[in-house]
Amino acid sequence: MRYSIQWCRSLIFNIQMYLALALTAVVFLPWMIVSKNGALGAIKFYSRYVLWTASWIINLKTEVRGEIPRSSVIIAAKHQSFLDILMIYSVIPNGYFIMKRGLLYIPLFGQYAYRLGCIPVSRGKRGRAIFQMLKDVEKRKVTGGQLVIYPQGTRVAPGSTKPYKIGVALIYERLSLVCIPVSTNAGLFWPRRSIYRSSGKAIVEFLKPIPAGLDKNKFLSCLEEVIELSSEELTTEAKISKS
Repeated sequence: MRYSIQWCRSLIFNIQMYLALALTAVVFLPWMIVSKNGALGAIKFYSRYVLWTASWIINLKTEVRGEIPRSSVIIAAKHQSFLDILMIYSVIPNGYFIMKRGLLYIPLFGQYAYRLGCIPVSRGKRGRAIFQMLKDVEKRKVTGGQLVIYPQGTRVAPGSTKPYKIGVALIYERLSLVCIPVSTNAGLFWPRRSIYRSSGKAIVEFLKPIPAGLDKNKFLSCLEEVIELSSEELTTEAKISKS
């Protein structure tokens, strides 16, 4: 019975969330066309709206820990769920993403991503894609902001493993910026390809910065170690609080 009630709440939450996405995109469209601030405003409003509705419709609270970066940095984040994207973007001042090129062709979504200065990557082209990505991030660096990249390249469920890709290390080396690792347990509550959303507290944590200038292999090893260890700790914390 309890599961059925939460499933119904999850369905209601998902429906209103996607309706709000379409409405937000349309309402902010004129501002977005004339100014990048319109795109920033829309995404921030939507992110905070979803987190707010999650807190009372499905009883899913969220918490962001650590020092939130304000300057130009690389944010290398554990990616388990759409929820962790919203949580990160709700607090950083001027974020932009490395994203799949195909997303640019989604109506309205693509236009907003372009306005934010997101960097599209063509999957499957490997060497050419990496070379183009490095050129694009170097150009985008001039305008500043927080570059969000998912070093595993996709969502990875809690408890699953997937290697960290060399792309994040090459960007780190090319841009010579501080890197902020980010861990999360969001996937425990908001799984991929599922209507059901669990109640509880999802956490995103900004970890200790990794200074610029490390050897790229040493950087990648350090990045994976700190993110995976912290994400495991957050997962354990969530499971204990649920029991």
